[in-house]
Amino acid sequence: MEIPISEAKGRLTELVRRAATGDEVVLTRHGQPVVRLVPIGSRPTPEAKRRLMEEVQRSAAAKASPGECAARSQDFLYDEDGLPA
Repeated sequence: MEIPISEAKGRLTELVRRAATGDEVVLTRHGQPVVRLVPIGSRPTPEAKRRLMEEVQRSAAAKASPGECAARSQDFLYDEDGLPA
């Protein structure tokens, strides 16, 4: 449903109720869409956030592979005497 902003002022309660039930409500200005009313999703609980972070950590750990030793990673910058190349 598209409705001009000037008309929406008097029907805000109705429009919010419609958007909350899943109807698409678009406010227009001079016939051009400018705002869409959408319901706010439920916020995750701290427990749900923790479970998600643990799942991400497990997934990352499963994909991680050992790489080269970091202690030797910049050896190409120096010659055999330890001086900058």
